[in-house]
Amino acid sequence: MERLECDRMFVAVLEAGSFSRAATRLGTSSGQASKLVSRLEADLGVQLLKRTTRALSPTEIGRAYYERIKAVLEEFDALDASVRSASGLAAGRIKLSVPLSFGTMHLAPAFVAFAKLYPDIQLDVGFTDRVVSLVDEGFDMAIRIGNPSDSSLIARKLCETRIVAAATPAYLAEHGEPLHPGELARHECIIDTNFSDPLSWRFQADGTTLQVTIRGRLQFSNGEASFKAAEAGLGIACGPSFLAGEALRAGRLKPVLRRFEDRPLGAYALYPPGRHLAAKIRVLVDFLAERYRGKPPWEQGWA
Repeated sequence: MERLECDRMFVAVLEAGSFSRAATRLGTSSGQASKLVSRLEADLGVQLLKRTTRALSPTEIGRAYYERIKAVLEEFDALDASVRSASGLAAGRIKLSVPLSFGTMHLAPAFVAFAKLYPDIQLDVGFTDRVVSLVDEGFDMAIRIGNPSDSSLIARKLCETRIVAAATPAYLAEHGEPLHPGELARHECIIDTNFSDPLSWRFQADGTTLQVTIRGRLQFSNGEASFKAAEAGLGIACGPSFLAGEALRAGRLKPVLRRFEDRPLGAYALYPPGRHLAAKIRVLVDFLAERYRGKPPWEQGWA
């Protein structure tokens, strides 16, 4: 299997652009990554990579070898997955990408519970709001909030999260509770610059979308920070209910404009299509779907 390890490292180095990034991807050291590629070159008797102090680039034969060996490795992995799936064996490493806030607040406890149930599966979880390329960056799957935009991936809906506007009872007692989205113009709103249009909040009225311009002196590029500011009595925040559920359940925040809420967002498990879905991926997706079946925990006790 050493030759297979060398081939995988060569592909990873060429795709990542450096030994260190490839080593991180495959869970080893940059020194070991360099040794594996050098061993492959010695075995083949050709130079596959041109190395300089600043960059790596494939030789002409290296590029041709990469294109052929990548296809071979993909076919090998598909065969491996089909055999494991047929045997029902859930084992191996899963590299997945999850959103930062949703991942740390809600998915991390789920992964801990999953790891206890499946000791033969290794989880490599990246927490980021950047939309990663599953195939190009070597991810097995991703969890994303919002309607899937990449039609090349298989999407399985896990649950929904509502879009909630909320403030403290004390703020609403002092400034009045808005009864229509248009009344937000006279309120201090906490702006989340992660929104595609941060100064405009969306609501629904009788099936019609309302775009309401808001104002506020506080701007955060983080939904958690926005709701924390609302908990401090500094205004009205708006965002996914998975961020505000605990504060709403405890009464620290009160939802407003509930009959005008925008359409909920879906949370989806995404993975590349293939003839066979590896058992390790299937059991993780099934586990998450069962965990979030029905009303998700962040909407219990107040919604």
